[in-house]
Amino acid sequence: MNINPIRNDDDLQKTFRRLEGLFQAKEGTQEADEMEILVTLIEAYENKNYPISPPDPIEAIKFRMEQQGLTARDLEAFIGSSGRVSEILNRKRPLSLRMIKCLHKELHIPYESLLADVA
Repeated sequence: MNINPIRNDDDLQKTFRRLEGLFQAKEGTQEADEMEILVTLIEAYENKNYPISPPDPIEAIKFRMEQQGLTARDLEAFIGSSGRVSEILNRKRPLSLRMIKCLHKELHIPYESLLADVA
């Protein structure tokens, strides 16, 4: 087993190719150990070089609406009047703390997503 750090995207592609050859490794073998190490290296490289930030709060709300088949009218229970819902969805008004708490509790949108724009 000769494992090297992943320093660039070429190294990443080589590591992926090696990992493909190890996917069927039986647990407890040297190949399975190598596979585990390679996965850890790949995750570390990708987290450092290709971080995934939480979605924009409005996009998170729209995504949840699509998932659950909700309309803007359905959001009134969580956000307020139809005018306020429209302002929020059109980015003309920020989410209040009360709205964020309610959207999290009732629609299970992660706080991390709802607070992504807050500095």
